[in-house]
Amino acid sequence: MADYQRQEGKAKGQGCSDSSCFFCAMNESNRSLRRVKLVQCFKQMPLRNDQQQQQQHVLALTTLWNIAMNQPNDPEFPSLGIFECMAKLIQRALNDNKWLLTGQNIYIPYYAAHVIGSYTINKAHFAHKAVKSGVVLPLIEILKSTSTTTTWVEKRVAVRALGHIASHDRTFEAIFATRYETEVVELSMEIALTCIDEVYDKFVGISYKKRLNYHSNLLTKGIGGYEIENKKAEKWASQLQCWSLYLLNCIACRERCLEIICNKKFLMELCGMWGGLANPSSPSGIGLIKTLCETKLGRQSIAELDHVIETICNISRSSDDWQIMAIDSLLLLLKDTETRYKVFESSVLCLGDLVELRSCGGRQKVGQRITQTLLQDYHKIKYGDLRLKSKKAEKALEEIWDMKVDRRKREKIMSEEEISERKTLVGQFKKEGNLCFWSGDIENAVKKYSKALYLCPLKRRKDRIVIHSNRAQCYLLLRKPDLAISDTTRALCLSSAVSPHGKSLWRRSQAYDMKGLARESLIDCLTFVKEKMRIKSEKSSKRGRIPYYAACMINKQMNATWIFARASSNNKHEDIVEEIRGDDVVNQNIMTPHCKSTIVEPSVEKRFGRRKVQMLGRGSKKSIGVTNRWSDSHTCEQKNR
Repeated sequence: MADYQRQEGKAKGQGCSDSSCFFCAMNESNRSLRRVKLVQCFKQMPLRNDQQQQQQHVLALTTLWNIAMNQPNDPEFPSLGIFECMAKLIQRALNDNKWLLTGQNIYIPYYAAHVIGSYTINKAHFAHKAVKSGVVLPLIEILKSTSTTTTWVEKRVAVRALGHIASHDRTFEAIFATRYETEVVELSMEIALTCIDEVYDKFVGISYKKRLNYHSNLLTKGIGGYEIENKKAEKWASQLQCWSLYLLNCIACRERCLEIICNKKFLMELCGMWGGLANPSSPSGIGLIKTLCETKLGRQSIAELDHVIETICNISRSSDDWQIMAIDSLLLLLKDTETRYKVFESSVLCLGDLVELRSCGGRQKVGQRITQTLLQDYHKIKYGDLRLKSKKAEKALEEIWDMKVDRRKREKIMSEEEISERKTLVGQFKKEGNLCFWSGDIENAVKKYSKALYLCPLKRRKDRIVIHSNRAQCYLLLRKPDLAISDTTRALCLSSAVSPHGKSLWRRSQAYDMKGLARESLIDCLTFVKEKMRIKSEKSSKRGRIPYYAACMINKQMNATWIFARASSNNKHEDIVEEIRGDDVVNQNIMTPHCKSTIVEPSVEKRFGRRKVQMLGRGSKKSIGVTNRWSDSHTCEQKNR
């Protein structure tokens, strides 16, 4: 970086004799003359061979990169030929390996592709100029290249630029003309599948000394060491995958190449692709799945894959920012008569917990939409001959009908005296359930809470939240995570989206942990901590601490969801990529293995002691043991039950 600064100072010096120097052109006070000099500079830049001038090119590109990042809507450079210049620089780097390895030229393809992507992100007419200037083919060549000098770093900015160009209707066809279409789709799918392994194998997983120097410089800009490089590489790997999925999404939303994108092996992997905490602004895999569910072929392909449906159901009952996309995907599958009953039995058990969801992702009356979709042909089951294979699914539909139709009618005509009597009974059953719970009779506590829920008026949302959450805690101790997830989700739907029920978040996080679903467990736990800290900050000006038991859960799940976890354990995707155009046999090895939970509600151990908790949990000491420090860090919650 010091060399860059010295060269830039020299280039800006008064003694510069280069008539097409970028920095001299930028310092020109006469606007018309400045434009003429910049045009000349952009024409000459790809043609020069003098090493000193090439070093100035890299400095000029870093300046252009900074301007494009901060002023992507400024029309000056796009109108002066910058796109043609960048395209020629990339093409020369791809064709002339000797030139690329001279001086600082190795940086040129990265900065050139990044400049193209930045200027095409917002303005369709900028993207049109870029296409007319011939940027598409060089960018595709970067994705195709197998040269050791074209790496994941260059592919990241190339796929980003192609995605931005493809996002505009005016320039979409320029990329997906007949000669490019299939090739770009297959390349994007391959990058999405292999990029995480590639970044790990070629950067994160190798020793510090063996890393390519220019990779380290681009990641940290010369500031930082090993840990900062790893953290930035994790973010860039996630971005590379997400931008490749974004490009595929631009194609899928126009219903192009769906037969290639809907490859079963790819869809099985797609549902597990997640931007993670490093890239939370991208919908990643679930975004593309939702787009595919808007197409007939996409719905038919996804409906055949139970693992994909299960993943969508899990996301729809989580605190994920993209929860609404998962819900939309299931509703689209259910509204299609050809796929409805292929996914109905698994979807109804999940969506049935969300029928009282008031808002999600900025949308109102989400629960009402879910109810209408689930019950649209319930009369055929209730009064006709239609029967579902699963009795659980039929029972779930019956409960939804009772809650949303029959029960509302009954409660509407109830007298004040009857409502008051019910409130008393609810309080009594809830109290009896609490006594059973604290005495260790968990199964009987479940029965008491169930009776309380049956009698509790629908309008008494706060009472129902607490009872659902209490019953969920019982299911956790009985090692029934699916029922715990159901109850906690219902409690969270009843609570405010602005202030979700904290204990339900924590208990659902534990339940997902029991099922080995680290992503859902982590997001719920982080939301729980955020809500807990918010409440503490309102009560006191002092900064609150993250509870120890929550910190343990976060640490565990962050390790499990680490983007390079699979790559580091040598679980590769190569067999999937090799067969992406052929065999559709599902590889069972890509399934996420279930693992035992190591978390139990701290207050329960404090009340019962370790031995009693092990007996109630019906598990081994190893599977549910909790350290004493956990119970010491959390107060007994009996008073809140």
